[in-house]
Amino acid sequence: MVIPTSKADVMNIEAMSELDEFSQYYADFLDGTYDCVDRIVLNAYFQLAQTAGGLRVWWRELYGSDDKLDKTHLMRIAGRFGRRLKAYAQKEGIAVIDVPSGQRKHEIAAQYLPQDPDFVGVFVILTGRASAPVFDVKQNKAGKISDIQRKYAYVKQYHFHIMDPDWGHIIIKLSPHPPFGAQIILNGHQYVARQADKAGIAFSKEGNCFTHISDPTGLAQIADTLRDDDVVGQLSQLCERWIYSTCLCFALTLEQQEQTNFRYRYSTYQMEYSRNLLFQRGGQMEQLFNGIIDRVRAKLDVQTLKTIFGTKRRPFRHKKNKAPRLEVVVENPTYDLTVFKLHFDKLTVKLYTKGERVLRVEVIIHNTKALPYGRSLPKFPDIANHLKEILGRFLNILHCVDNSFISGDTLDTLHTSSQVGKTRVGGINLNQARSRAVIEAVIALAPIPSGFTASTLATKVRAILGLSENEYTPRQAAYDLKKLRGKALVGKIDRSRRYEPTADGLAVMTALLILREKVIKPILAGVAKPKRGPKPKHLSPIDAIYQTIQLAMYNLFEVLGIAA
Repeated sequence: MVIPTSKADVMNIEAMSELDEFSQYYADFLDGTYDCVDRIVLNAYFQLAQTAGGLRVWWRELYGSDDKLDKTHLMRIAGRFGRRLKAYAQKEGIAVIDVPSGQRKHEIAAQYLPQDPDFVGVFVILTGRASAPVFDVKQNKAGKISDIQRKYAYVKQYHFHIMDPDWGHIIIKLSPHPPFGAQIILNGHQYVARQADKAGIAFSKEGNCFTHISDPTGLAQIADTLRDDDVVGQLSQLCERWIYSTCLCFALTLEQQEQTNFRYRYSTYQMEYSRNLLFQRGGQMEQLFNGIIDRVRAKLDVQTLKTIFGTKRRPFRHKKNKAPRLEVVVENPTYDLTVFKLHFDKLTVKLYTKGERVLRVEVIIHNTKALPYGRSLPKFPDIANHLKEILGRFLNILHCVDNSFISGDTLDTLHTSSQVGKTRVGGINLNQARSRAVIEAVIALAPIPSGFTASTLATKVRAILGLSENEYTPRQAAYDLKKLRGKALVGKIDRSRRYEPTADGLAVMTALLILREKVIKPILAGVAKPKRGPKPKHLSPIDAIYQTIQLAMYNLFEVLGIAA
């Protein structure tokens, strides 16, 4: 039993207890783990102007009457927005770029990211056509309003790329047509990075992922604040800080906003929640990930998907709309990246590698309307915690349906040299009878409570190999023990000349010896010439298993074209 000796140890134990079974199982291979709310998309809307009647009320407050409420004047507002914005951007030296359909706006914006870490404000504005709510005003022959319809149309929208002091790079996409619908797009990893920097936590970051962290527990605590109730106020302050004075002001001046009491309300539209496992070695991560893809994909049926996503039935199929997505897929967006995805209507779970050592598990809600919590901003923590529950269920089921094996590079590094103190010692070659005899002797001497000496080991090895005292001495036994110590298979008891195998070392040595002597050799012994003719009348269970495996191996060699 490990007794925590500091506050950090207690926090680490509590953090591990909250992890899923999958992460706990592979904890020995990890440098750390953290959860983080990733991409966030908020909708901003002016509630009064969402209906035809509300639009007329707002227009009257703006112009005194609704006599000029028609298509022409609505279009003039959008045109005035564009002219004011271009004049301001030219004065401030901000690039305004029209992005044609098909090009990725974030790749263009990345070219204009400010190099000054203290920069705050707008650094580039991109434009493009997208769907947004607009109003169609119809008039009769007398020029009076006969009908006002709210609809969605593809209109030119403006993407303000802003550097915020607390949240880093954010995007505000705003439609210049009344009711001026907007979206705020941000990333939780950038918020965590800024807060970690203020807290003095050193880290290295690749894209939206932390690859090296000096204090994983401290960073995880900062990331967890994005699921607290306080985050609602922080998100509101972020939106209020930029949307009125920086974006909407090109359509309505601050005086007009105050005159008409124009205030946005916010709702959560999309969210991503990720769990990031920082492996000690990239090779171990790749081995685990590839094993999962190969063996788990076929085992995730519809019933398992319903369990993961916490629902009682399949997604409902509407007559007019296309069928909801319900599938398990593997995608290769680039030559060196494989993404394992589970789609369940508006929800997606992704498993993929990030950088050299990070395995990311990500849950995405494409439209929060599919969740039972509501969409208003105060429900943000409930949505984040719901995604965390889905992520935990996915990893728990993943752990149940497949237990991938990580070799820990034992076989690859067993024969290589190692370092014990200042002494460099050779590796362990299991093809040598002496090395196998030493391992067998260590296993046999392991039950001794006080450990064993080099002389005791020499005596046991001579008995196994049938050697004389001069052929294997305690000095040679001490050297063999030093090689085992270099591989962490055997440890030296403090302030003594006695040795004992480590817990993991004993398991590794036993497995290596049994696999070689009791599995590989008996199977290969009968592969070249499988026994023909009648089988013995009385076969032990292990002999029957050996015969089955030998015949299967012989058939495998024939298919592979290998001469047994």
